[in-house]
Amino acid sequence: MPESNTGPVPLALVGCGAIAAAYVQALSRVPTLRLAAVVDPSPAARDAFSTRHALPAFADVAELVARGPAIVAAIVATPPDTHESLSCGLLEAGAHVLCEKPFAPTVAAAERMLATARRCARRLMLASKFRYTPDVTAARHLLDDGVCGDLVLYENVFCSHVDMTSRWNAQAERSGGGVLIDNGCHSVDLARYLLGPIARVQAQFGRRVQPIDVEDTARLLFTSAAGALGSIDLSWSVHKETPAYVRIHGTRGTIEVGWQSSRWKSAGGAWTAFGGGYDKIGAFAAQLANFAGCITGREAAVIGDADALASVVVVDCAYRAAADERWIVVPDDPPLA
Repeated sequence: MPESNTGPVPLALVGCGAIAAAYVQALSRVPTLRLAAVVDPSPAARDAFSTRHALPAFADVAELVARGPAIVAAIVATPPDTHESLSCGLLEAGAHVLCEKPFAPTVAAAERMLATARRCARRLMLASKFRYTPDVTAARHLLDDGVCGDLVLYENVFCSHVDMTSRWNAQAERSGGGVLIDNGCHSVDLARYLLGPIARVQAQFGRRVQPIDVEDTARLLFTSAAGALGSIDLSWSVHKETPAYVRIHGTRGTIEVGWQSSRWKSAGGAWTAFGGGYDKIGAFAAQLANFAGCITGREAAVIGDADALASVVVVDCAYRAAADERWIVVPDDPPLA
């Protein structure tokens, strides 16, 4: 249900972790949203954030609803094991929710979250920043224009050295897994945006380098519904020095989407540069602007309910494929009542 508010939409930020700082920077670029409150169970974290940004702070969603300012929307920027309870509590209190990735640790949790949003007539949107990167959007337009012809091979690399020994992302009970769910959810959403639905997956885990209880390197192979072959390399312990994080090869040409710049070429032709590379805060700001546009009825969601659910379903299939050492067929995008 669109909101009729003509001023900036009052917003609560739930979670004062590292990503909260990026959201504050991005919100400064989005005049349609106004940060009105912060929520975090840690007194030290919420008090420091409250003081730094001159915001009222609350220990939990119940306290926010009972004692806080009226809010229309919220960002859930907490570990995945809390996403269902926090998102559903906010939705039932009448707030629209932008939920950070991974959307949910299980398919069942994701389905319950989306069902709650439909029942409450509120918007629940997955936060998946790469959809809002201008170079990725430009690559999608190039594909729509047929510069690659029929797509044959797709490559995505998200590999860098990150010390995960003291981070919640490497605690399976909090995150739902390791690098496959943490970074792989981005990869899955990116692949689906550029290629369409994923038909089947296979996954393998690499040699574990860090002293953690989850996979720190993974390779996901897939076939798209349209017949393209895809590979996704993910690691917290290996740095693959590649300027392009996505490469798409087709019968007529190639597209590379890079960290600093992007380019495309027809078969046998010269490279043509496009885009300005990856800008994290810019992508966050575009995502927030789209979220605001959706809840005020001014624009359609870039990431819909089916996309949010598929980001969880495909990763779940990949974990089962790794455990069974076989290809797993991914269910078709289910109809969402």
